[in-house]
Amino acid sequence: MTTRFSLNQWTTRHWPMPDLLAGCASAGVHGVGLWREPVAEYGLARTAKLVRDHGLAVTSLCRGGFFQNPDALDDNRRAIEEAAALGTPVLCLVSGGLPDGSRDLDGARSRVADLLAELAPYAGEHGVQLALEPLHPMYCSDRCVVSTLAQALDLAAPFSPTQVGVMVDTYHLWWDPDVWDGIARAGAEGRIALFQVADWVTPLPEGVLTGRGMLGDGRIELRRFREAVDATGYTGPVEVEIFNDELWAMPGPAALDLALSRYAQHVA
Repeated sequence: MTTRFSLNQWTTRHWPMPDLLAGCASAGVHGVGLWREPVAEYGLARTAKLVRDHGLAVTSLCRGGFFQNPDALDDNRRAIEEAAALGTPVLCLVSGGLPDGSRDLDGARSRVADLLAELAPYAGEHGVQLALEPLHPMYCSDRCVVSTLAQALDLAAPFSPTQVGVMVDTYHLWWDPDVWDGIARAGAEGRIALFQVADWVTPLPEGVLTGRGMLGDGRIELRRFREAVDATGYTGPVEVEIFNDELWAMPGPAALDLALSRYAQHVA
């Protein structure tokens, strides 16, 4: 089961790219989820070569979306091209929130559908699956107007599963009483692009964005999620994505070791 473990780059946010990739390879980790900003900083071609040199697979690229921005279409096309260059089949899409000054939630969701229609064929041409990621409702106003798996699946429905899928992230979906039906539906439709894990700790820290808990430190039935996803036939990577200031302060190898240990205890 640990062969499915993938380390999302943001879990060890301050680990330099060469050290991150070398550290994963040394630890026997086969997959990494990368982020566009550090990839751009290190260089797209250099990153792709170093990934190959270490025998790693890029399990996802974060992120596209943020469709409320005026340049969203062009930026997302670039993100698709970057994902293809890295050889990853999955581009994570965080839909974005409301435009500045707007209260038109329905309009923001309609814009997500409209831009998906523009981007899905382009993604298909590049061999990249757009992975809509529902975020917890507390992020609806500024980061993601897609809050449930059912919403994400409805938005994906007009398109081929090879072009548009969904992400199942425990941190964002654990609260939803319909999540188990949603996972079953996503699997039946062949739309589970990636499974991500983090835990929910309470009380939430002041900085909500960096409030994800290490696996086993919170309230989520992590193994139940993994078993539900697996029951649909999903056999892909399990990506550990944790935004946490204390974890970011740790040396990269120590944070990776902790994540591997907790993954074995609480997910595998």
